[in-house]
Amino acid sequence: SKTSLPPGICKLCEQLDIDALEDVRVLVLLWKLGANKKPAEIQKEEWMAGCHKLKLDSVDKFKKLLPSLDTGFMDREEFGDFYKFCFQFNRAGTHKTLEKDLVVALLRMVLTGGRITSGRLDTFCEFLESTKDTSYSKITLDQWRSFLDFSYEYPDAKALEGYDEGMSAWPVLIDEYVEFMEKSVKKAK
Repeated sequence: SKTSLPPGICKLCEQLDIDALEDVRVLVLLWKLGANKKPAEIQKEEWMAGCHKLKLDSVDKFKKLLPSLDTGFMDREEFGDFYKFCFQFNRAGTHKTLEKDLVVALLRMVLTGGRITSGRLDTFCEFLESTKDTSYSKITLDQWRSFLDFSYEYPDAKALEGYDEGMSAWPVLIDEYVEFMEKSVKKAK
């Protein structure tokens, strides 16, 4: 399951020669334009206000904006807001969760590029894809945000050595991911 985008945004992406479903800059653009009222759409007033704020009135101006939409230009706080937006924007209607497959696709789209270590990203996606626990077939915003915070606090295997599940305030999903990591390390030895 991929992200879903309004037809107008898909058409704009064609004109900008970027992949609407694979290029994270599309989500950055929607976030900067202020698409907040409803999941998976940008309302006309949001579009108009966002274009006015960003001084966008032609395809050429959108093209000139593209390089600045790279997530590498965001500081940690700004990226945190964008990361939350990615979850909210991709919800279906009034649902408060995202399907696990969509979460994996979004994580790979949004977090690739050095924001967190590739090892952390890959192993968490592998954990989600391989878990048989049906309680993780849908992921909550709290779980989504906790993974990013956890990745900052425990960037690599060395940092994980200090992880104490008993003292942890992380969601159970994160504790189980750590157990998955520990089992993987034992298997590798």
